[in-house]
Amino acid sequence: MTGNVEGILRGLGDLVEKLVETGEQIKRSGAFDIDTNDGKNAKAVYGFSIKMGLDGNQENRVEPFGNIRRDEQTGEATVQEVSEPLVDVIEESDHVLVLAEMPGVADEDVQVELNGDILTLHSERGSKKYHKEIVLPCSFDDKAMERSCRNGILEVKLGK
Repeated sequence: MTGNVEGILRGLGDLVEKLVETGEQIKRSGAFDIDTNDGKNAKAVYGFSIKMGLDGNQENRVEPFGNIRRDEQTGEATVQEVSEPLVDVIEESDHVLVLAEMPGVADEDVQVELNGDILTLHSERGSKKYHKEIVLPCSFDDKAMERSCRNGILEVKLGK
């Protein structure tokens, strides 16, 4: 991967750290075509959402999404075949609502698996591939789970 992409990722990381320090909220994303090492063209999608604790009890979190990952050992950025969707977890008094943005997929393309406090989302339709494991605020029984996917937005409701 070119140094250009690595520079973008490094710049995004610096921006995120600064925003967390100053307490601002931001969501950014983008896409571009790149040449891979094997001579093929790939579409790179990147983004992040900074989530601030609303009631002071939650930690500030940076939620990345897209298909660009940085190798923890080498620091090199690579484009993955599977994208990580942008996910929001909303806690209500009687349930937890998980919203995931997965453009280009339909309800029948989505698999949802609940194992205690880990919710796994997987979807594949043509070239659109998504996967994400979400740590929930507590364990849930999968019998209390309702889900639907409309227009690429997956909603999973988990009753407490």
